[in-house]
Amino acid sequence: MAFVKISEQSSLYDNLEKKSVGEILHDINNEDKKVALAVEKALPQIEKLVTEIVKRMKLGGRIFYIGAGTSGRLGVLDASEIPPTFGMDPSWVIGLIAGGDTALRSAVENAEDDVHQGWADLQKFNINNKDTVIGIAASGTTPYVIGALNDCRANGILTAAITSNPDAPVSEAADIAIEMVVGPEFVTGSSRMKSGTGQKMICNMISTAVMIQMGRVKGNKMVNMQLTNAKLVDRGTRMVMDELGLDYEEAKRLLLFHGSVKNAVDAYRSSDHK
Repeated sequence: MAFVKISEQSSLYDNLEKKSVGEILHDINNEDKKVALAVEKALPQIEKLVTEIVKRMKLGGRIFYIGAGTSGRLGVLDASEIPPTFGMDPSWVIGLIAGGDTALRSAVENAEDDVHQGWADLQKFNINNKDTVIGIAASGTTPYVIGALNDCRANGILTAAITSNPDAPVSEAADIAIEMVVGPEFVTGSSRMKSGTGQKMICNMISTAVMIQMGRVKGNKMVNMQLTNAKLVDRGTRMVMDELGLDYEEAKRLLLFHGSVKNAVDAYRSSDHK
């Protein structure tokens, strides 16, 4: 089957500059409604990936997201949210973007075109066969990502791809291909829109499901979250209150002393308060 970049096809809408603000927002919203349905079709592949990641992470493996442009930024974003949300060390989930951290805010010319740089970037982290590398590329043709995945597979490292185009080259380079076909973008070729939304949803699914499987959530609560501001301290205090039946001040004292909801609850229950 010939590879067709659906994500680059002409928008279903035209004369955008002649539309009212209301029409623009309505039409974007209509397109956004398609994203969750496209992700739903990829659930079997996402489930397979999460299952394989958990096996490896229990042996000390890590998750690496790798991408360029918007795709790279979204991988870095998901990785950066794991420590505060789940209390995991930043070394467990790592986001890499073509062009390095500079590319998070500014485009780095030709960074995504180097087929060897992705593997070089990964090697700085002593990557090994317990790790999982997830390449994110809306177009499915980014050389930086494809090269990294090919090198990873050659070295026995599990690879996955998240793309907006079926039968994409990046899918061929991955052990597990997650293809969420969202269709043409509202602004032709602007993959920061539906493709980016779908990528964010899938990264959320992967990391959240993995963290739950790794025991970083209890019930439905972020019991390992970092207490980095007053809002989170208050949230954690109320979790401890609910779990142990303490008043607010005692729960807060216990939380701040032990540093997390889980540690506070475990310490309380293992003490004379059984």
